[in-house]
Amino acid sequence: MEYLQITTETIFGFAALFVMTKVLGKSQITQITAFDFIAALVLGELVGNALYDPEVGILDIGFAVLLWTLLIYGTEIVTEKFKGSRKLLEGSPSLVIYEGKVDRSQLKKSKLDINQLQHLLRSKDVFSFREVQYAVLETDGTISVLKTSQYQTVNRKDMNLTPEDVPLPRTIISDGEIIWDNLLETGFDEKWLEQQLEAQDYNEPAEVMYAEYKTGDKDLYILGM
Repeated sequence: MEYLQITTETIFGFAALFVMTKVLGKSQITQITAFDFIAALVLGELVGNALYDPEVGILDIGFAVLLWTLLIYGTEIVTEKFKGSRKLLEGSPSLVIYEGKVDRSQLKKSKLDINQLQHLLRSKDVFSFREVQYAVLETDGTISVLKTSQYQTVNRKDMNLTPEDVPLPRTIISDGEIIWDNLLETGFDEKWLEQQLEAQDYNEPAEVMYAEYKTGDKDLYILGM
């Protein structure tokens, strides 16, 4: 009975947390601020400790998750309605490089040293401070970089070229399985896919790790297993 209770509470806790993330939205997953980090730790402790406490039942877990969800959701409403609360609850971006110069005072406020700043810049394919005009440390700990003009990538506008539509590549096969919705959206059918596979010496989708199609391409792009 003890294992059955743990199993039941674990499944319930998983389902409750899953529903909570759906209600709160993707920002709670992708944009982890200091407040979100604390919320995630506390919520994990609430559910984790409750699972192995024989005196805590499903209703207790459900109440804790619901209460914590309401607190987080209420905080989101507060930051949305009252702009002045955003700096306290969500933090604010820091301009750590301004006009090519590193702002040491902002680094100190952000508890960031030069080595850590270099690491963040390298994650943006920047390997020298001389390449950076502005750099903003975001509230989720990532960095946004605006390069100096001589290091910026040349685009079609710079070269006075006519703008072109940018097609969205669609995954047709993933791990040997056909993504039927994407195949139909491209306007092709299974017969066309079989011809594409045969043309590149593949007998069946199970032999393909990944395949994608982009509007305008003649052939399917395929990566074998």
